[in-house]
Amino acid sequence: MKRFPLAHATHPQWRMAAALVVAQLRAQMSLPGHAATPPLGLLYITDHYAAHARDILGYLSDELPEIRDWAGTVGVGICATGVEYFDEPAMAVMACDLSPQQYRVFSGVAPLPARGLPDTGFQAHTALIHADGQTADLPELIAEMASRTATGYLFGGLSSSRGASVQFALGDRGAASALKSADGVFAGGMSGVAFASGVQLVSRVTQGARPIGAQHVVTQVDGNVVLALDGQPALGVLLEEAGIDLNHTQEAMTRLRSTLVGLSAPGGQDDARLMARRQFGDAVEVRHIIGLDPARRGVAIADRPPTGTCLAFCERHVDAARADLVRICTEIREELEPQGVSVGVGGSLGPDEEDSAAQVSREIVGAVYVSCSGRGGPHFGGDSAELQVVRRALGDVPLIGFFAGGEIARHHLYGYTGVLTVFTAAA
Repeated sequence: MKRFPLAHATHPQWRMAAALVVAQLRAQMSLPGHAATPPLGLLYITDHYAAHARDILGYLSDELPEIRDWAGTVGVGICATGVEYFDEPAMAVMACDLSPQQYRVFSGVAPLPARGLPDTGFQAHTALIHADGQTADLPELIAEMASRTATGYLFGGLSSSRGASVQFALGDRGAASALKSADGVFAGGMSGVAFASGVQLVSRVTQGARPIGAQHVVTQVDGNVVLALDGQPALGVLLEEAGIDLNHTQEAMTRLRSTLVGLSAPGGQDDARLMARRQFGDAVEVRHIIGLDPARRGVAIADRPPTGTCLAFCERHVDAARADLVRICTEIREELEPQGVSVGVGGSLGPDEEDSAAQVSREIVGAVYVSCSGRGGPHFGGDSAELQVVRRALGDVPLIGFFAGGEIARHHLYGYTGVLTVFTAAA
């Protein structure tokens, strides 16, 4: 597997931006160490181009015939290596150097088969997911989709747009051949790319919020209204930890709007060491506070947590988000870099040592980053600041992504997070 060619451009006219992207890809495909005929293209566009989605996909398919399959979506912002495009017309394409047997494009027209069905010649190991946030029962559908993969690991996000919400899914192999009869542009539901076990991925979730108090257990709840935490009225716990005085209405409303809740599964209390450092782990899902119930001393949230769920009140915090982003990039690099292996007599490695060295000596050939639309832009301190953090920490690797209305990792739907996934090959 060679380095994935990457191209991105902005222009008021989509055709000019697409032509720039094609020219960049052609130039990179001719470079040593880069894929010359990559068959899979990941395409992300900002919502300025959403109305021209079919024309864009048709143009790119005609100009880059070696890319037989396409997947992608729209975002209020998109990103590439070291750069973000917000509130401007832009597109980005990454061409993935995978063999046709290593992936399948899917959508509602050509769904990913459930595990346990007769052998179709392809078994999904992981999957990149793009979904419409208006889809009914979305959390359940995400969990069901995860069950169709061998690892249960999904990564991706929800399309975000101030206008039309579109997804790209165009393929011509296996069940995905049904996509060839469509135009490759969809609205609603889910689509994406499933990868076989031979595609080596490393993925991490970075949180954008930090706890402002202790982690509690939900002991009484009515639908989406949390009534008691650790046996105490939930509203009282919130007011105390957030420092809110309801007698000062304006200040109280301002503070409430900036306060969120971090939820984790029943019995899944976050690492005490992380909580002590005022950090969340990957298991925490951040949700909005949508109202108060003074009569019952409850707090209404944008979820329906069962009794036993762990809950911590939290806030968005740029320094915490930046530090956590550096942390996951560092973890990824450490996982791929060769570890110290002692060399035996004569300077050769023993069989076990050779296997160990081969497993850890890998390099990044491409990356996908899906970040919350509330994190991009000036939140990290300036234009493209978030992607510059990734570039400095991860290195100058081909990276593409978008700013989503919700982020997907494993079988969970997150908010205010970033999901960074890298494709690796033997160094």
